[in-house]
Amino acid sequence: MTLNILFFSITVKKRKESLEEAIRNETIEQLYDQHKDRQVTAYHLM
Repeated sequence: MTLNILFFSITVKKRKESLEEAIRNETIEQLYDQHKDRQVTAYHLM
């Protein structure tokens, strides 16, 4: 009988964003929300 055991650990570190990355992510989120609103409006007009 063979017993194989695998041990591993995962370390998660919070990543700090630079100011440029934060601004870019905020812009992307706003564009995504605008696009989603347009989709909902177009769906309701049908």
